[in-house]
Amino acid sequence: MEKNIYLMYAIAFLQGMVFYGPVATLYRRVQGVSVFQITLIESISLILCLILEIPWGVIADKIGYKRTMVFCCILYFLSKVVFWRADSFWWFLLERIMLSIVIAGMSGVDTSILYLSSEKEHSQKTFGIYNSLSTAGLLLASLLFSVFIGNDYSLAGALTVISYGLSALAALFLTEVKPEKECKFDRIEFKTVLRESFRNRYLILFLIAVAFLSETHQTITVFLNQIQYEKCGLSASAIGYIYVAATIVGLLGIFSAAVTKKTGIKMAGVLLYGLAACACIVLMLTGSAALSIGGIITLRISNSLFQPFQTELQNRQVRVGNRATALSINAMITDSVGAGTNLAFGALAGMNLKASFLFGAILCLAGLCMFLIWHCHLRDNHG
Repeated sequence: MEKNIYLMYAIAFLQGMVFYGPVATLYRRVQGVSVFQITLIESISLILCLILEIPWGVIADKIGYKRTMVFCCILYFLSKVVFWRADSFWWFLLERIMLSIVIAGMSGVDTSILYLSSEKEHSQKTFGIYNSLSTAGLLLASLLFSVFIGNDYSLAGALTVISYGLSALAALFLTEVKPEKECKFDRIEFKTVLRESFRNRYLILFLIAVAFLSETHQTITVFLNQIQYEKCGLSASAIGYIYVAATIVGLLGIFSAAVTKKTGIKMAGVLLYGLAACACIVLMLTGSAALSIGGIITLRISNSLFQPFQTELQNRQVRVGNRATALSINAMITDSVGAGTNLAFGALAGMNLKASFLFGAILCLAGLCMFLIWHCHLRDNHG
C-alpha cells in the first residue's frame, strides 16, 4: 500500500497549487463579484458541506474509497475549469457548489486511505507529510505567482486547472483499501454508526475542542490578519511577503509526530492550545507590526502541528468498519461548531477587532479544558 501513500502525497501537492491564491478575492472582484457576494457564496458552500457530509460518508463506504477519491478529484478539476472561465456571480456560485460536493466527498476518505495504507505507528507522521505537501504546493504556486504571473489572473487560473488535472490523473492509479471490518452497509448499520458517534459525549467534547482551535486559526490567519496588518501600517507588498512566510511555517506539520511523541498526548494539547491562546492575546494587546506578525506566525505554527495530531486521534477513536461515515459525522460536528464561531468572529470584528482576538483566546482556552477532560476519560478507560 506504499504506492497509495505516495500518490496521495502527489495529489495533496498538486491540489495545493492554487496559483491565484494570493489574489483570490481580487480575482473575483475583477470579474464583477462584490465582497458581499463572495461571503454569500462562502455561506452557501458551508451549508452544502454540512448537508452532504454524512450522505457522502455512506456512499464512500458503499462504493469504495478509491472510486470516491477519483470522482472527487475529477469534479475538483472541473470546478477549477469553471472558476477559470467564470465571469459572473452565478458561475462563481456554481464553482463553489461543485467544490462543496468535493469537500464533503473527500472528507474522511483521504485520511482513511492514508490511515489504512500506512503502518499504524507511522500514521501521524504520514498525516503530517500529507498536510505539509499541500502547503508546499501552495507555497510554490504563490512564489511563481509573485515572480512570473503578476497581474495575469487568467494565466493563474489556467495553471491551476493544469495542476488539478494532474491530481485527477494521479487518483486513477490508487489501489482500493478495505475497512478493518467487512460489512454490508445498510440503513441499520448507518444508524449504528450515527448512534455510536453521538452517544460518546467525550468524543463530541474532543471534536468541539478541535473545532475551537481550528476555526480560530482559520478566521484569524485568513481574514482578520490583513485588517490587523493594515492597522499596523504595513503595505500590500509587505503583507504579500508575510503571506509567503506564513505558508512556509505551515510546512512544520511534518514534525507533528516527533513533537507529540516527545511530549505525550496531554502535554501536546497543553502546548498547542496554550500557544494559540497566547498568540490571540498578543494580537489583542499590540499595535506593533513585529508583534502582530509574531502572533500570526505562532498561531500558524500551533495549527500546523495540531492538525496531524488531531487527525491521528480521530482515527484512533473510530471503532466501526465504516470509517469514512464515522469521520464524516465527526466533520459535520466540527463544521457546525465552525459555522457558529465564524458568525461570532465576524460580528465582533465589525465592532472591535480586539474583541475578536479576545474571543479567539477564550475559544482556545475553552478548547484546552475540553481536551483535558477528554484525555482524563481516555486515560481512565485505557489505564
